[in-house]
Amino acid sequence: MTMHQGSCHCGKVAFEVEGEIDSGLACNCSICQRKGSLLWFVPRAQLRVTTGEDALTTYTFNRHVIRHLFCPVCGIHPFGEGTDPKGNAIAAINLRCLTDIDLDSVPVHHYDGRSK
Repeated sequence: MTMHQGSCHCGKVAFEVEGEIDSGLACNCSICQRKGSLLWFVPRAQLRVTTGEDALTTYTFNRHVIRHLFCPVCGIHPFGEGTDPKGNAIAAINLRCLTDIDLDSVPVHHYDGRSK
């Protein structure tokens, strides 16, 4: 598996995530539409925060099942945390925060989160 590096804009929060990026998810729910993130879901164990984990700020809304994490300095949302339908811990990586990816090469799936 490939190891990817990422961070928020100011660099206070940095992370690495292991896996093969096969697609990204663009959601139109109220928060994702405003953030403009492109999400890649992986098991939480594949994500390792290398700096700034203690600095992350959490935002939850609606059913409060997804922890939307962001840097309090620059406001960037590098990833979120939650559980999949089977109860497994997952991370939603914002592909736009990875340093080593060509976003034009990633197939994008659109999810109608606004209707859920």
